[in-house]
Amino acid sequence: MKTLFSFPNPVNDYAARMVALFVVALALAFQITGNEYILIFLAYGFAARTLTGPSLSPIGQLVTRVLIPLLRIPNKPVAGPPKRFAQSIGLGFSIAALVTFYLGDSVVITRYLIGTLGLFASIEAFLGFCTGCYVFGWLMRFGIIPDSVCEDCKIDYPGA
Repeated sequence: MKTLFSFPNPVNDYAARMVALFVVALALAFQITGNEYILIFLAYGFAARTLTGPSLSPIGQLVTRVLIPLLRIPNKPVAGPPKRFAQSIGLGFSIAALVTFYLGDSVVITRYLIGTLGLFASIEAFLGFCTGCYVFGWLMRFGIIPDSVCEDCKIDYPGA
């Protein structure tokens, strides 16, 4: 059970980008349809990936077990803790979108939240820049996240 609720370290960067591409597609699908089940699937996916990496995530399983081997995409290892942090931010956005959707106050707010999620997933998928990972690095630099969380992520800044 302990291995189930662990996040891989390192992570294949190409797999992470492919998962982000699926998030972009789902975000676009929600923007077009307004379908609540897409929101539920997004929130579940982010919860599963935050807690277990790809183990309980349908998209994570599809990407790691089928698409990566089928397309013969190489492994490009990157640190896992920043990716987990990024998934948790996605979880926060998707839960906030679910809450605003079901409160019914404004579907506009839900669409902005999912649009923001889609924007950052697009940056990851198409440009290879993980904004959550970038924030993670700064939180480590400021001492908010201890160095022990990710020794590989520690950056020694000159003059710091």
